[in-house]
Amino acid sequence: MLKVGLTGGIGSGKSEVSRRLAARGAMVIDADMIAREVVEPGTEGLERIVAIFGPDVLREDGSLDRGRLGSIVFADSEKLASLNAVVHPLVGERVAELQSQADEDAIVVYDVPLLVENNLAPMYDVVVVVDAADETRAGRLLTLRGMTEADVRARIAAQASREERLRAADVVVPNEGSLEELEARVEALWADLAARAKA
Repeated sequence: MLKVGLTGGIGSGKSEVSRRLAARGAMVIDADMIAREVVEPGTEGLERIVAIFGPDVLREDGSLDRGRLGSIVFADSEKLASLNAVVHPLVGERVAELQSQADEDAIVVYDVPLLVENNLAPMYDVVVVVDAADETRAGRLLTLRGMTEADVRARIAAQASREERLRAADVVVPNEGSLEELEARVEALWADLAARAKA
């Protein structure tokens, strides 16, 4: 089994790369998706978040208002640490459960937004960083996700710097251009990972 840590700053196109690797046969374990699962209504995770941040972080239907919680924690590193202390162990348990289901010869891609911030690189056989300039990422977040400029700045500031991510990379996938260019880069990445898996 080849364990691939896939990361990139918000707006880098990491999720797009992840989807394209899944289409080629990778088993993708998406940390963000799991982080959503572990705080769904009725879970211990959501209960603990409400105990810390109060009922204002809930929507009317009882689900977590991720936008509201995000604006609280990304502006305050202590509150972000409190949230991570709840969510990360629950995510870790679920990841271990999914990993145990993978075939021996699988290429398992762990889509982990905060891989560098949480010093997780040693957990993987290879770390792949999807890279784009901060200005490019900010532009995508403003236009494609409709985020405010203040939110974009806060999210980018809360993550590792571009330089820190590049230092942690074994493989860099540049993503400044078109989807066609990205497709060619993912094809090359997949060939690289397949060769590593056989080595």
